[in-house]
Amino acid sequence: MKRKLTIALVAHDRRKADMVDWALYNADMLSRHKLVCTGTTGGLIQKAMQERGIEVDITRMNSGPMGGDAEIAALVVRKQIDLAIFLIDDLNAQPHEADIQMLLRQCRVHNVPIACNRYSADLMITSALWDDEDYTPNEPSYTVFNR
Repeated sequence: MKRKLTIALVAHDRRKADMVDWALYNADMLSRHKLVCTGTTGGLIQKAMQERGIEVDITRMNSGPMGGDAEIAALVVRKQIDLAIFLIDDLNAQPHEADIQMLLRQCRVHNVPIACNRYSADLMITSALWDDEDYTPNEPSYTVFNR
């Protein structure tokens, strides 16, 4: 991939090990891009990469429950995120569910691709469309059709 992306990485507590494993598997690709992470997730990824001698550009926001999801949602609204990977723990309630839903909604509204599992994340980061100069995704249309 030639284009440098800004990629948001977020993972719930029970998915953080998956995120670190995914990031290490994709370390070569991720090291060529700017990463924006919630605090704890970013710290874990940074530590794992450093232990392997991999340089990464990581900006760490607050942890999710302390507003990190909302901070990343604000970056989405300002068109400063190209892709979001959010490994969600769907089996346990989250105290900051409203912020989680806001981040997911803002990605949908502002046409930012968001992957919620490793397989979709791999498909998205390897897409040839990132470098296709003829491809420009259309903004979502919210036209109301009368019946």
